[in-house]
Amino acid sequence: MPPPGIDLPHVVLVSVGGEIATNCDTPLDLADCASGGETFAPATWTRDLPDLGLVARIGTEDLRAFSGADGGAAPEHWQALAGRLQQLAGDPEVDGVVVTHGADGLADTAFFLNLVLPTRKPVVLVAAQRPWSAVSGDGPLNLYDAVRVAAHPAAGGKGVLVVANQEVHAARDARRTSAYRMDGFGSVDLGLIGVADPDVVRFFTEPTRRHTHRSEFELAALPESLPAVEIVAAVPDAPGRLIEAALAAGAKGLVVDGAAGLSAGQLAALRRAREQGIVVVATSATRGGRAPEVTALRESGVIPGDNLTPTKARTLLRLALAKTTDPTEIRRFFREY
Repeated sequence: MPPPGIDLPHVVLVSVGGEIATNCDTPLDLADCASGGETFAPATWTRDLPDLGLVARIGTEDLRAFSGADGGAAPEHWQALAGRLQQLAGDPEVDGVVVTHGADGLADTAFFLNLVLPTRKPVVLVAAQRPWSAVSGDGPLNLYDAVRVAAHPAAGGKGVLVVANQEVHAARDARRTSAYRMDGFGSVDLGLIGVADPDVVRFFTEPTRRHTHRSEFELAALPESLPAVEIVAAVPDAPGRLIEAALAAGAKGLVVDGAAGLSAGQLAALRRAREQGIVVVATSATRGGRAPEVTALRESGVIPGDNLTPTKARTLLRLALAKTTDPTEIRRFFREY
């Protein structure tokens, strides 16, 4: 317990599952439990890591019901998860929130929350590359560091954060970079914004794009189901039929992954889509750097997706289409968020 008279921050641990909340039969189940494993309630963390009580007053909340097959928050539950996190962040007795999540979908969930949570309080997402029960598992230290970051006064106002491998990343830029290695998350273009070193949590930069308390996307104003947006990979010799099929299935928007490599058939299909009022956003296939606004795309009315990944561009486009179908306004969203 902390020394008497020290008023520690109140941090709530919220679990939606993932490797970080998984026990396997043997410590050498490093990537996947041979028996399927079992996920545990967040109270297990306070039992296994009693030293969390030296960093913060810990509360727990079990939201594994929102989990998808990969142990992360399923997109159909994002709004419900965000609603509960908004309630927690709005509690004057709560100073920060840590959300444990499956590694695969963490970056996309974090970005959605970054766009819709109207709070200045720290909201930190954390995952693990290995199960909690694994030998040399990264879960315990990642969780401990996430609580340290959520309890730190300097973490407020920076939007949703991702903590892994002693690094702090902004939700907009964080992405999973390895399926197995401990350095499984990174911000390819812009790098980390802070560190959770053993002796100190320290921030060096902060996000400049709009987020959380500066965002126009109000959670309460969102429709129950966001507009459908599909991702289409640019392939030099592909016909346009996948684009046409997406439109026939009801897509209101399209994200083109790797727009510089579009085939003539795909470009023609995209022009027809634009003529029907479908909003099209292009991202870069390099997974680093901005999507180039080349002449062919500009003439087709395609909006550059900046340096967002295809899945994050899809999330932003779905939220944008819930507000407007004006391409000029949507282009602004991609410049500002």
